[in-house]
Amino acid sequence: MRVFLDTNILVYAFDRSEPTKRAVAQALLEDPGVDYVTSAQVLSEFYVVTTHKLTPPVTHAEAMRAFEHLSKLPIVAIDDRLVRGAAEIADRDSLSLWDAQIVQAAARSGCDELLTEDLNDRQIISGVAVRNPFL
Repeated sequence: MRVFLDTNILVYAFDRSEPTKRAVAQALLEDPGVDYVTSAQVLSEFYVVTTHKLTPPVTHAEAMRAFEHLSKLPIVAIDDRLVRGAAEIADRDSLSLWDAQIVQAAARSGCDELLTEDLNDRQIISGVAVRNPFL
């Protein structure tokens, strides 16, 4: 199964203030039976949130070590076609452009599932099933 990882899954793997969600996120990331995918957008958001919004924040060095690991995953680039497709999804499904870009990246990369807590669990958008692993 090919599964897209949204920013919040990666952030919770480093969030010491949310031990239950941290354990869930870490267990997901350690599952060898899943083919994970993410995007350049997710990596950017991950860096900002973990180094500036977590308490305590992740150091730049820790974030860069995480990038080393995450860069082994397939990374969907943001280009004009992805943004255009996301704009169509945002309009059709009443999503923010940022969430729609995540959905479009998941769909573009052939993912069956999108792990996130930002969208409705079990919703299907552009052929991708949304799943909130924290419920």
